[in-house]
Amino acid sequence: MPRLRICFVCLGNICRSPTAEAVLRRRIDDEGLANMIVVESAGTGDWHVGDAPDPRATAEGRRRGVDLVGASAQFQESDFDRFDMILAMDRSNYADLRILAPHDAAADKVRLLREFEAADPGEFDVPDPYYGGADGFAHTFDVVERSIAGLLDHLLESDRIHPPNG
Repeated sequence: MPRLRICFVCLGNICRSPTAEAVLRRRIDDEGLANMIVVESAGTGDWHVGDAPDPRATAEGRRRGVDLVGASAQFQESDFDRFDMILAMDRSNYADLRILAPHDAAADKVRLLREFEAADPGEFDVPDPYYGGADGFAHTFDVVERSIAGLLDHLLESDRIHPPNG
């Protein structure tokens, strides 16, 4: 079975999208799905390219047993060909990605991560904790964890992935 390729995208790729990438990696490892899903993250902007995840996001992840690793990258038009799902962290990222898309089929790959969060179906933006304190990173982590749980449920229900014993 081909692997599903997912990219999470926020503005700078140092807070929200690497958090989502790390949470999904942890969940797919825990559930034996690592050979079925490839996950990466990127930013729409280029000012943090090569930087590690924000230390506050890394600390919150460590507190929850989730490792944020890697270096920031900027999402490129060519990435539309590499990914099956492109999950934007907020409506601004979503709009930027759809403008960057080279054609309608590429634009159709873009969705909002919070579409998958049942707990707060009216809210579409993962809050950006960058200009706040540690409590903002904890809240963002909570939102991302709920959204990733919903995303995995959606993928399993839509038959996009198959659990090892299912």
